[in-house]
Amino acid sequence: MDGDTPGAIPDRLGPAQSVFLGAPLGLNEGGSIAFVKGAVDGLLSISTSVLEDGQVPSLDEPRRRRIAAANDEMAQHGMRVLGVAVKPLGEDSIVVSDAESQLVFVGLIGMIDPPRPEVKEAVAKCRAAGIRPIMITGDHPLTARHIAGELGIADGGSMLTGADLDRIPVEDLRTVVEQVSVYARVSPDHKLKIVQVLKDRGHIVAMTGDGVNDAPALKKADIGVAMGVSGTDVSKEASNMVLLDDNFATIVAAVEEGRVIYDNIRKFIRYLLTTNSGEIWVMLLAPFLGMPMPLIPLQILWINLVTDGLPALALGVEPPERDIMRRKPHNPKAGIFSGGLGVHVVWVGLLMAVLSLWGAGTYWFGVGVQTDYQERYFRTIVFTIVAMTQMAHVLAIRSGTESLLRSGLFSNKPLLGAVLATILLQLAIVYTPWLQGFFQTVPLTPRDLLVSVGLSSVIFVAVEIEKGLLRLRARQNIEHGDQGAR
Repeated sequence: MDGDTPGAIPDRLGPAQSVFLGAPLGLNEGGSIAFVKGAVDGLLSISTSVLEDGQVPSLDEPRRRRIAAANDEMAQHGMRVLGVAVKPLGEDSIVVSDAESQLVFVGLIGMIDPPRPEVKEAVAKCRAAGIRPIMITGDHPLTARHIAGELGIADGGSMLTGADLDRIPVEDLRTVVEQVSVYARVSPDHKLKIVQVLKDRGHIVAMTGDGVNDAPALKKADIGVAMGVSGTDVSKEASNMVLLDDNFATIVAAVEEGRVIYDNIRKFIRYLLTTNSGEIWVMLLAPFLGMPMPLIPLQILWINLVTDGLPALALGVEPPERDIMRRKPHNPKAGIFSGGLGVHVVWVGLLMAVLSLWGAGTYWFGVGVQTDYQERYFRTIVFTIVAMTQMAHVLAIRSGTESLLRSGLFSNKPLLGAVLATILLQLAIVYTPWLQGFFQTVPLTPRDLLVSVGLSSVIFVAVEIEKGLLRLRARQNIEHGDQGAR
């Protein structure tokens, strides 16, 4: 250490210092020396002297405080600090059992590995999405606090060290863990303990790591994430996911992609179950209302293969909604019909059936003589309204809360193409002579076609109203939450 100025931190170990290193240590030519590096506080505990101005005085308490102050100052600036110590060995000595004792403390090395620019934004996205990032590191507490503050992880919360974790009983830790976002100077056992306590609290825990010692915590977590570049084979085997670029922002991108996939799967299920329930309601209610069979098997097959299939597949490539990373995580124990999906399937399916039978029933009960042609005309109206209501429905459920005008009609071009293709095919079945015989349809008058389209649009308006009510309720919940917080 440079002894000219108390508390000074040398910026380099110059050639002159390296030349006279052997002399103050009493090394003869051909002698051996052990170099030891590690945490500064750990080295101070096994050092008895210090290299200072070419001399090796005893490491007394003032010098220890001076070294500790320099260590803290470097750590406060986000540096990872390594202490360096040496010990002279006997001539021709290679391995000495007590090499790590009675060391001569030489100095400190400060290293800084600044976070990637995109990590801070990724942390902010996590917090907005209801995901709480937690830093668990073996670094100095001041270093950990500095980095956590830069990234927005600390957020004014408390910090625990490995020594604190050893003192706190597990029962108390289950309460404290909800307020702590930074853990420093921790061991692999501490990481495992933190993961277990978080899981006991009901959290879904994702753990990142790259070393062999991280494997138990990676295995214990709900989702273990290993580093693909710097990670060991053991950590990769213990993990559920491997990052090929070792970038935290990639995890956030994966979370967003997972939410999009989950959303689109629910939209797919919502669409198919609703349309199929509508067909079931049509087939069940028509006989009770004194109407003929509303659809023949071939028409039902067409609806299931074309009007159901093409738009449903296009829903799978629906782009992410605007608030996808501003929602709280879904409850993993929630059923597939949670979040109002089951209610939506029932009431929209029933509304589809009512509109279809209303439009066709007005014609059926209005004709004087009910002939075979009138029966086919009745089925054609039902067939057309059912197909059109499904197209209106698929456009309305592209977003769970936003209106179609806000999400954009052209933001999912495959879906728009599927809807247009389905409508054209449906019109071809109704107005093409050779298809009329195959599907037992008859051409509708322009008036009845417009009525069918008008009734179908009721589905679109009804679902948009439902989404508007959901947005209103969400705003009210936020306002009530803010008032409660104040």
